[in-house]
Amino acid sequence: MTNTGNNAQSSTQRAYLELREAIITGKVAPGERLKVESLKQSLQTGASPVREALSLLTSDQLVERIDQRGFRVAQTSREQFREILTLRCHLEDLALRESIARGGEEWEEALVLSHHRMTRVDRDKSPDFEVLHKHFHMALLAACSSPILLRFCSQLYDLNVRYRYLAGTAESYEKRDIGAEHKAILDAAVMRDAEGAAEQLMTHYRRTGAFLSELLE
Repeated sequence: MTNTGNNAQSSTQRAYLELREAIITGKVAPGERLKVESLKQSLQTGASPVREALSLLTSDQLVERIDQRGFRVAQTSREQFREILTLRCHLEDLALRESIARGGEEWEEALVLSHHRMTRVDRDKSPDFEVLHKHFHMALLAACSSPILLRFCSQLYDLNVRYRYLAGTAESYEKRDIGAEHKAILDAAVMRDAEGAAEQLMTHYRRTGAFLSELLE
């Protein structure tokens, strides 16, 4: 019985992660209908794990339930992006300042390591970049004492990333030195300069926001 339960949980988790990645990176378009039968084949799993994964993604606000049994990828809009950006800036500013104040040597070492791992992969070519990029941003906040706040920050990251993939198609976005922006955030955090780190992080987000708002016009 235990093995069966673990297998079911594993299948649900795999389906959830694969669908989540496809939605976040835009492989599945906003508004696209998500049919259980089609997903069973593409994910090579059963109907139950697919439905459970879709329910989890609904909680993440990446999927919308359109009737009692139907699902579709959540829509995107300029208004929603602005709301996500505003909330992300407010909440991460709070979490980052507390994380810097509370973080010890272990936090600092984990942060530096997460940045090192992120810089070792090609942003445009490596499928691992997005995972490592999120690890870096969440490592900045990791010493914050509020699990609820961290969960909100993680969710807002995922919602925001969908829009960042749109910005990646703009020539002006490609001209940014994203690596330098990340390094500036890291340096300020390691120096325990909460004001400077928060300023660098908010500037990093708002630059992306400016490109996105232009695209979404």
